[in-house]
Amino acid sequence: MSASSSYPEDTEAGGLEPPGPQHHEQPPYLKSGNARTETGTLQRRLKSRHIQFLALSGAIGTGLFVGTGQVLSLAGPLSAVLAYLITGFNLYAVINSMGEMATWLPLPGAVPVYASRFVDEALGFTLGWNYWYQFAIGVPIEISAAALVIDYWPNNVSSAVWITVLYVTIFAINSLPVRVYGELEFFLGSIKLITIIGLMFLMLIITLGGAPRHDRIGFRYWQNPGPINQYLEDGSLGRFLAFWKVFIQATFSYGGSEMVVVVAGETENPRRNVPKAVRRVFWRIAIFYVGSVFLVGLCVSSQDPRLLNAIHEGAAGVGASPFVIAIENGGILVLPSIINAVVLTSALSAGNSFFYASTRILYATALDGKAPRFLQFEKFGVPYACVIVTAALSLLVYLNVSSSSVEVFFWISNLSSVSTLIVWTSIAFTYVRFHHGLEYHGIPRSALPFKSPFQPFLAYFAIIFSSTVAFFNGFDALLPGHFSAKSFIPPYIDIPIFACLFLGYKFIKKTKMVKIEEMDLLSGKEEADQLESTWEEPTPRNFLGMLYLPGSKLDDCF
Repeated sequence: MSASSSYPEDTEAGGLEPPGPQHHEQPPYLKSGNARTETGTLQRRLKSRHIQFLALSGAIGTGLFVGTGQVLSLAGPLSAVLAYLITGFNLYAVINSMGEMATWLPLPGAVPVYASRFVDEALGFTLGWNYWYQFAIGVPIEISAAALVIDYWPNNVSSAVWITVLYVTIFAINSLPVRVYGELEFFLGSIKLITIIGLMFLMLIITLGGAPRHDRIGFRYWQNPGPINQYLEDGSLGRFLAFWKVFIQATFSYGGSEMVVVVAGETENPRRNVPKAVRRVFWRIAIFYVGSVFLVGLCVSSQDPRLLNAIHEGAAGVGASPFVIAIENGGILVLPSIINAVVLTSALSAGNSFFYASTRILYATALDGKAPRFLQFEKFGVPYACVIVTAALSLLVYLNVSSSSVEVFFWISNLSSVSTLIVWTSIAFTYVRFHHGLEYHGIPRSALPFKSPFQPFLAYFAIIFSSTVAFFNGFDALLPGHFSAKSFIPPYIDIPIFACLFLGYKFIKKTKMVKIEEMDLLSGKEEADQLESTWEEPTPRNFLGMLYLPGSKLDDCF
């Protein structure tokens, strides 16, 4: 299928009557040679196995190993499970919407480029910078979490030393060719995958009384202190407020799962590998998160003073991780230190993934003309100018030297979560425009390399849910007697920043929303079509490889 096709065969076969411009010669704005086709010189060196584990590396990090302690402490075990289920469905809506656009036009950075083409150049500019900030600020979050981990082991080394070691390591990895990064994340992602599966089985054993202390816990903590905690108010209102409050932390935990789509511009055979990763990543992440939160909620009381949210009780280090608390309560020796070591590598891996994604988003924004031109500089397939700018923002992590690691973790994770919700809202809105643009120009869904179910209703759900949580997540700061800069600024600072960027660019550049009849759906597609024919279909090496071939039953399920 070429970029210059007007899809007459598809239209006739599908019985669709193409609207407006399709009755005449193809308009110039749908011809691939008429618009920007520049995609930069990043190299497609990431294989299917790389992007499978990139999704795990970005999503399974401190949000799961440490942050779930905050959710459990604040909301209780049942509310925590429900919050992760609902937020997981929101992720499903967002990542499927991204998958359709990214397989139709697999471009570096993707998201801000789609926003410029399908909505408004001002949104592309704003989304590019906000998305960069969302991922870039994840780097100091993960390094802050690593500082919490290291505090578990008694040592007299200044936190500044550990921060510098982790910071330099992440910077060095992202200065190497993308293949090195992909192989490292494949290795670290494998460790995390094995660890979380092992922890889920271990939590089940502990709750059934298989730990050395033989304490059969069952649903004891669901009965006392209870399945749902209260927040600020008593009774049903207090339980609802506690439930609502943890959606922001659940969003932080899931943030980074869309990594599989961000890397489409550097992935081999993206139209095969990205849909496969999109299908699998939701089920894997949902099972790991929801399953882990449920099981650890059986093993640890939501009122345990060592959980991350209970700072006032003097908790320190990764003892705040509910998994470590459960293991210690079960009387299992040595294993807590091993789990802490894995959490440390997990923080490094997640920070590494966030750093990588932020540089690619910023590079795509520069290529699209919405960031300084010097950011287009790259060598050996690495956008070094973007690496340096991202490294500069990551210096925020040194706030830990003069402040508590836990405090910094809370502040920055809240900023990141709100940014994630705003970006998810924008992605869903961009997809709605893309969906209607395909309909208007007579391009049937059968022409899409990847078709997600229930569209555009999934996108509508993501718009409503993400924007609602973003606007009301700081409700407690607005209540009498609870207002403070610490409680108000993190939940809401990103909203005016986003609005100022959007309105400022729109005012200066005098941009207008892209008319549906002028929507650029094909620029760069012809190059992707031609490249697609050069990829070789993988041959199975064993029985499992046969099951995972495209079109197989297992591939469809996972």
